[in-house]
Amino acid sequence: MIATLTNKTIPPVDAKAQVSQFMQSFQDQICAGLEALDGKAKFHQDQWTREEGGGGRSRVITEGRVFEKGGVNFSEVYGSHLPPSILKQYPEAAGQVFYATGTSMVLHPRNPYVPTVHLNYRYFQVGNIWWFGGGLDLTPYYGFGADAQHLHTTLKAACDRHNPNYYPIFKAWCDDYFFLKHRGETRGVGGIFFDYQNSEPKLYKNSNDSPKAEQMSNELTSFPERSWQEIFDFVQDCAGSFLKAYVPIAERRQDTPYGDRERDFQLYRRGRYVEFNLVYDRGTIFGLQTNGRTESILMSLPPLVRWEYDYHPEPNTPESQLYDVFLKPQDWINWSG
Repeated sequence: MIATLTNKTIPPVDAKAQVSQFMQSFQDQICAGLEALDGKAKFHQDQWTREEGGGGRSRVITEGRVFEKGGVNFSEVYGSHLPPSILKQYPEAAGQVFYATGTSMVLHPRNPYVPTVHLNYRYFQVGNIWWFGGGLDLTPYYGFGADAQHLHTTLKAACDRHNPNYYPIFKAWCDDYFFLKHRGETRGVGGIFFDYQNSEPKLYKNSNDSPKAEQMSNELTSFPERSWQEIFDFVQDCAGSFLKAYVPIAERRQDTPYGDRERDFQLYRRGRYVEFNLVYDRGTIFGLQTNGRTESILMSLPPLVRWEYDYHPEPNTPESQLYDVFLKPQDWINWSG
């Protein structure tokens, strides 16, 4: 279904330039904040171009005090060969010139008590078809309810400034999307996730990955038409809440003592992250289908990882608590455990 073409919902003529400028400044903001948190390592930048059109800036931080490896990427690509994942939703866009831009980030901390975090905000346009997508999710190795509560409270505040329906639906979407079907477990404690956000009066659309979010969206008896600017403002607000959501958690956990047991468990759980990104992640699939820069697409993978055959954590341990509590969707806002 195409966004309704009215004066309110047609993207402005400089839509691409506006979003591109924001995504680059957002990348700068993230990198500055993370370098200040790490206090040792700096981001290394690679500027790259895409033969079919476009390019980007890949920034990677390694061997830091806090971050063993992390990447913050900006990209904008364009061309006429749309990937199958897009044509499936919008077959009428075939043969038209598309434009896609976004900023994505994955951080793999050194200390197992500091959670991995992922973020992505993106924009797509082909003709008058357009949408925003994105979100943020947290993947702890050792679970702390206070950390999950802080992250979700911060994200909810950003969502509520724009629409009270955003957080509950996008939280449910995140829980279902970042789910490893072959393992039967969530990737972490979630956050928010949304896609295909345009002027259509429906929050969940063009997806089959969250029955709960779909049901919640369908139960809304009335939902106002939203303008391009209203959704862009929402995306900017959510993106701008990242440092406020994550830095206090990293600061709280970065000096927690750990040994070989915790490190081995961290490397084992990192394997789940690799499995999700290579099997399910839309950003990875889109990047590979559009012939993006492989090094940038796969910068999300951790530097070290391990797999162990048929592993089960010992009962009544912090490791088993991760599985029993923190890898199951929870009402983190009202957490009191």
